[in-house]
Amino acid sequence: MTFSIRSLVPDDLPRLLALNNAAVPAVNELDAPALAALAEHSHLAVAVVADGAADVALGFAILFVAGADYESENYRWFSGRSTDFLYVDRIVVADGFRGQGLGQVLYDAIFGAARRELLAEVLCEVNLEPPNPGSLAFHDRLGFTEVGQLSTKGDTVVVSLLAASV
Repeated sequence: MTFSIRSLVPDDLPRLLALNNAAVPAVNELDAPALAALAEHSHLAVAVVADGAADVALGFAILFVAGADYESENYRWFSGRSTDFLYVDRIVVADGFRGQGLGQVLYDAIFGAARRELLAEVLCEVNLEPPNPGSLAFHDRLGFTEVGQLSTKGDTVVVSLLAASV
């Protein structure tokens, strides 16, 4: 099976909300209006789909650039560090499709977008507490390195703040 990237469309949102909330605590839980607002205000929002079934999102990524009006604690931390980045607010792959290369397809598109826009780095965070060792290992393979740690959500979550040069 081969996969492609396409832009998110409004009809994707119910499925993406289910995917997002099934991935908690790796990403924070959202309601439908919050997800719609993220997608609408993002710099880029893409879905990964199986070729031949482009109407069914198997994963997605929502991205912001420097200077966005976005209140995420992690985004604000990165904004204080750099003005030349593409920030991965969330990246989710459907359960049952993990380990099939969809994360790599999404990150290929993310790094491609950063290169086209002449941005210096791609930034993201991965949970240390609660732990997400699979994601840390995946991001390490992609060339991300830790540039800081941040305790968020009233000290209930600790994240590793990661950067990769474009």
